[in-house]
Amino acid sequence: MSQILDYLRDQQETMIKVLEQWVNQDSPTYDKPAVDTMGQMTVQAFVEAGGALAATHLQPDRGDHYTVTYGEGDRQLLFLCHFDTVWPIGEAKKRPFTIENGHGKGPGVHDMKGGTLIALFALKAIHQLQLKPGYKLTYLLTSDEEIGSPTSRAFIEPEGAKSDYCFVLEGSHNKSALTTSRKGVGRYHLEVTGRAAHSGVEPEKGISAVEELARQIQTLHAMTDFERGVTVNVGVVSGGERPNIVARHAAAEIDLRVMTRADGEESNQKILNLQPQLPGCKLKVSGEIKRWPFEETPTGLALFEKARAIAQNLGFTVEKFSSGGGSDGNLVAAMGIPTLDGLGSLGGGAHAVTEHTVLDALPLRAALLAELIIQL
Repeated sequence: MSQILDYLRDQQETMIKVLEQWVNQDSPTYDKPAVDTMGQMTVQAFVEAGGALAATHLQPDRGDHYTVTYGEGDRQLLFLCHFDTVWPIGEAKKRPFTIENGHGKGPGVHDMKGGTLIALFALKAIHQLQLKPGYKLTYLLTSDEEIGSPTSRAFIEPEGAKSDYCFVLEGSHNKSALTTSRKGVGRYHLEVTGRAAHSGVEPEKGISAVEELARQIQTLHAMTDFERGVTVNVGVVSGGERPNIVARHAAAEIDLRVMTRADGEESNQKILNLQPQLPGCKLKVSGEIKRWPFEETPTGLALFEKARAIAQNLGFTVEKFSSGGGSDGNLVAAMGIPTLDGLGSLGGGAHAVTEHTVLDALPLRAALLAELIIQL
């Protein structure tokens, strides 16, 4: 049996205590003081586990990001962890960490404080057992993943370019799975300008921006192709001023998901080149692919197969999983770096009050990561 797993099983109660402290600290992305407090707690734990704080990336409006390293060498492994959550200030007080039927519950417990905890204790095991990875380990601890990583991307991509492999500590949802591909994500804003008129006295002089938007929504939704994994969703709409005025203005927020880069490029152009359907209406479309698809590759699948063999030796099984949601793994995988995602906690309910992590799985998942690091 693995000495790493033996060590981590002895650490399970400590793991749960650290997770409780983290879950009970609110860290919503948009609240800089709170998310900075969480970041400082996290980086301190990594340093105490044996890591070295290589850089603090100060941010004026969002939480600061941190780079922590372990070991030396020209070749590195990159680990991506975020400590922000979708939950508002006060949520931790309202729903503090609890244990129920072997599950740890609370805001952010699975997405992704449990995953960051697994990265931390894998490092701690390697350090305490005096094991020698063949690579320098670089951990990026970031504060804005839940809003698309607008400021941390500038640090993730350069570190990805220097890395032989990338590991992402997002959770394994509802089953013991590792993520080997993710859809790409595009976000767009559509503005429609028509011409206002009195809807009762002279409606013929108006051009309804709301009607134009309705037609555009049909066009956009018709781009969905489930077989190819392409989905377009108009999720937010607004328009008009009063029911007795032909609407001059309307707007929509659009979400695009694609499985391949080719489909992303094609769909991106279709959305950006939408044309008015009512004479006299004007359209303005802005946006882009925020995260290109994380596609399966031979090197990525070889990394998964190595992880699957390690898990089997540790006494459990893992499956491969393709996710419709994006993560920071998309950023590095799109650069051609072999990436394995979903290495975080076993659980489910991310972004919901049902969010949970399986506590007995914490040592197993940390052992899987630590063994993977050592065996590469």
